[in-house]
Parts: sequence; C-alpha cells; structure tokens
Amino acid sequence: MFEELVEILCEQLPLSPSDVKLESKIKDDLGADSLDVLQLLMALEEEKGIVIPDDVLPTLVTVGDIVAYMESQQ
Repeated sequence: MFEELVEILCEQLPLSPSDVKLESKIKDDLGADSLDVLQLLMALEEEKGIVIPDDVLPTLVTVGDIVAYMESQQ
C-alpha cells in the first residue's frame, strides 16, 4: 500500500520516491495544498474502490495515516 501511495504522490507532486516517508506530513513536509490532498484522496478512492468519509479526512495528516486507513478498509 505504501508503494502505491508513493507512486500517486509522485505523479501529483514534484517529488521523488525517496522524499516520501511514512512519517511525512502531506501538507507540511511534502508541500501539498488542500486541492492536492483532495485529488490524492480521490485517486485513492477510485483506485481502491472505497469511500473516505468526510469525518475521517482531518485525521489523515501523514503518509502513514493514509496507509493505515487504506489497509483497515481492505
């Protein structure tokens, strides 16, 4: 799951895979803005066939948070 998330992040943001760590904060460390985060989550929803509820969105701060949530939904 982590590798898939890194791939999507690198497609959307000017990053190399080595820039992305589990503890990386999506906005602060990786430079994503709110639109980037929304596009990332929409891509994950489409690729994984799940829906991320609005109340969960504020809890997805780091790459690790997203990975843990996605793994819990499989």
